[in-house]
Amino acid sequence: MENLQHVKTNEELQLVIFRLANEEYGLPIAKVHEINRLSPITKLPQTPSFMEGVTNLRGKIIPVFDLRKRFQLPVIENSDDTRIIIVAVKDQVVGIIVDAVNEVIKLPASAVEPPPPVFVLDTQYIHGVGKMDDRLLILLDMDKILNTQEEILLQEMKRQ
Repeated sequence: MENLQHVKTNEELQLVIFRLANEEYGLPIAKVHEINRLSPITKLPQTPSFMEGVTNLRGKIIPVFDLRKRFQLPVIENSDDTRIIIVAVKDQVVGIIVDAVNEVIKLPASAVEPPPPVFVLDTQYIHGVGKMDDRLLILLDMDKILNTQEEILLQEMKRQ
């Protein structure tokens, strides 16, 4: 169930729901390693603008991205609700900064529709839109969050 494209419509998706700006987003729980409070981040030179730097997670150096910057949303100050979600992106483990983590839910796969053709965000990152009562959840495809150049940069960082 890691890749949403292969989910049958009679199945349920288990999703971690988080907030970014005024919208709710979902990630398949299978992609989420853990959720942490914001920890110190060391900035690195010559990295993409949305890359905040790296953090030390129990002795392992993890690259950290700010999803607000990635999606070209207004940047705000971090709050007590700000979290780093440690996720799998292809064969990498990275942290993504989000405004808050709301809940873990089960959503019927039949409640997910493809992203509409006119979408504020670049739809390459989006698997679909989930409908839950009166809420719309933007379901992200973490494997498409980085372009090829950014993946190569991460691989090089991993080797150093």
